[in-house]
Order: sequence, then structure tokens, then C-alpha cells
Amino acid sequence: MSKIAILTDSTSYLTKDIRDQHNIEMIPLNVVFGQEEYKEEVEITTEQFYEEMKEKEMLPKTSQPSVGLFEETYQRLAETHDHIIVITLSSGISGTYQTAVSAANMTENVDVRVFDSEISCMPQGFFALTASKMVAEGKEVSDILDYLHMMRDNMRAYFMADDLSHLHRGGRLNGAQLVVGSLLQIKPVLHFQDKVIVPFEKVRTAKKALTRIKDLLDEDASSGDPLDITVIHANRPEKAEEIAAELREKYPNATVYISYFGPVIGTHLGEGSLGVGWVKTNLTA
Repeated sequence: MSKIAILTDSTSYLTKDIRDQHNIEMIPLNVVFGQEEYKEEVEITTEQFYEEMKEKEMLPKTSQPSVGLFEETYQRLAETHDHIIVITLSSGISGTYQTAVSAANMTENVDVRVFDSEISCMPQGFFALTASKMVAEGKEVSDILDYLHMMRDNMRAYFMADDLSHLHRGGRLNGAQLVVGSLLQIKPVLHFQDKVIVPFEKVRTAKKALTRIKDLLDEDASSGDPLDITVIHANRPEKAEEIAAELREKYPNATVYISYFGPVIGTHLGEGSLGVGWVKTNLTA
């Protein structure tokens, strides 16, 4: 039987324990404070990142992994594997996918397949976890990729940014929208569309935005089909726990995870953001 490695990037925000448990390899993106660059999840933790933002009172920058790092990782995995499935964050918000493809084209002695999750954070992690489980079940590369494409068609995720200035700096809101939105306490509900983050709806107040996200989840969850759900937070663990407890009680057929917006994605959404993502399990064509 051929050996298949699963590799994802750090923005899936799977903890090291989970990665180790499921034999998932990780390649980090970078966050940059001034002249200091850190590999997220390796050289800086999420807790340290939010502390740095407060202490330095500056918005960091982010950068993708180098093509050389991808190539080195592929070569290392090639020593013990015949195939590598690489799951990256959306190609619409980062060049990581294209860099992974470029490195694959330069790598010999191993079959590398790069999958664009078209999303990020724990929903991206769901792809890696599913692929890992399918490897353990002895599935072939083609079967795994076919299922990941089905998952992608059924993946849903919505986010609420607490501070509009991060979205403004990233080009998601123009200056007038920033001023009006801040004055009116507008909390845009965001989602991924065509691989990029765009407003889904503009809602007055954070409470109403969160209620709207829960309503969107209920449209899929009310069928009773089993779901994987993740509650994602940017340094708001207590609120995430509260939401997760509510969802576990309401949807007994769902598995509810708590995850986080780490340094790279947290740079663009800002501290205090919340999100909920979900996907149906046991999909059939």
C-alpha cells in the first residue's frame, strides 16, 4: 500500500496535539512586527501575538511560506511517503497555494497534490482531519481528493469582526464605510465567496450579527444530519465556550469544536472577532 502524507499550513490552526494524533504535517505562515518576523504556531503562540499587538500598538504584516520551505518539506516527506496531499488556505487571500504548487513542480520522487480549501482556520482544518482519517482507512489519493471537493461544496463559515479598522486596512471597507460603520455600530457578517472574504450582510450590533450567524447554521443543522461545527474566536475563549455549549445542547448530532483566529488571520480580522463554520459529515455524491 502506498503511503500518503497530509500537509496543511498553519492557518488551519490545528493544535500540535491534534496534528500529532492524526499524523498531519504543518508548514507555517509568518507574522511580522516591524523588523521581527515569526513563524506562527512555531515561534509565536496566539496568546503571545495578541499581547504583542497590545504592547506594540501596531498592526503587524503577514507573509506566506517560502517556496524553499515547501520544497524542503516535500523532500523530507518523500523519504517515507509516495504521495503528499497539501491543503492550503484560500488562494484568494494568500499566495501560499501557488507557492505550494510551484514547489511541487520542482520536487521529484513523490507525487504532490495541492488542494485549495478556498477558506481558512478550522474549516480548513476539517479538510486535513478528514483526509487523515481517510488515509488511515486505506483510501486512495483520488478518493480522498474527490471527497475533499465534495466537502468544499458543502462547507459554510461566517465571521464577525469586532474592529472594522482591520478590515479597512485590508481593503475590505472603504473610508466612508469605516466611519459610518463605526458610528452606527455596524458589524458586518463576513464569508468566503469566490475564494475571498466579502461582506455577507451588514448587521447593527455584535449581538444581532451573532444571532444571524446562528440562524444560518440552523438552516443546515435543523435537518438532523450530522455536522462538524467549529466556533472560532480571536482571544475570546469564554464567549466561544458559551456559544459551543449552546450549540452542543441544540444539535446533539453535531460534533462541536472550539478553535481560534491565530496570528496571520487575526492580523486581518482583529482581536474580539468570532466565527462559526460547519460542514455535513458522511457526504455522498
